[in-house]
Amino acid sequence: MTSLRKNLAVLLLFLSASPFLHSHLSSHAASTLPPATRPRIIFMDDLSSDNYEDDYIDNDNNSFPPEVLHAVQTTVLQQNPQLCQHSPCLENQEPCKLISKRTGCLCPGVSGADEPPHAPRIHMLQPISEGDNRGKIEVQWCAPSSVVSVYNVLIEGSEVLEFQEVSRRGLIGSLEVGTKVCVEAVNSAGHSVPSDFSCTRYNPPEFSDHKLFAGVIGGGVALLLLLIIAAVILWKHQLRKKAKRDSADGLGNPSYSTEGTL
Repeated sequence: MTSLRKNLAVLLLFLSASPFLHSHLSSHAASTLPPATRPRIIFMDDLSSDNYEDDYIDNDNNSFPPEVLHAVQTTVLQQNPQLCQHSPCLENQEPCKLISKRTGCLCPGVSGADEPPHAPRIHMLQPISEGDNRGKIEVQWCAPSSVVSVYNVLIEGSEVLEFQEVSRRGLIGSLEVGTKVCVEAVNSAGHSVPSDFSCTRYNPPEFSDHKLFAGVIGGGVALLLLLIIAAVILWKHQLRKKAKRDSADGLGNPSYSTEGTL
């Protein structure tokens, strides 16, 4: 009995004196227990705050959440697009592409050189009344929204006149009233199709040179007639005055004398 007690005492002393065995038993006991979980507490004071990561801490490993990149909102002011100051009816202008590149304006849509151009628009047929080109007709047109190489002016029953791509006017010979004139655009893909606005008939203005000349002649004749009538009236008036003066004086009596009777 005494020996048994001694053996138990020695065993207890050995167990208490062995730290390695104690740590092994403790780790084994800890591994058999279920892991302790801690609830995650999230503090949300202000959603618009940029420092919310200070309120979000992982209690398990004391680490911060991954950094969140905020999108920067940029306000873009949209302005109304402005068209370039480029008239299709004026010649020798700066190309619209260069104006757009310099000012940022918008050019009208233009069809490419790989398709026939649209028809130009005739602006007017105007007779020249003075200068070296007196008696000729000036054709004015507006360019289409297309790539153009040359312009052709077609005169009914006459020749075809060719003008450069930058031209918007041209001189042709005298025309009879009612003559049809057309302007067509030409490029490497073909030519434009005649239309109601690319063709017109020559109708001279009402106040042409002939009518003005006739008016001047008529006015001169009328003025001459008025002068003749006025001269006749004045002549007759002078004749009446003379007749009255003669009748007032009367005829002299030869038997009458201031000195007495003869």
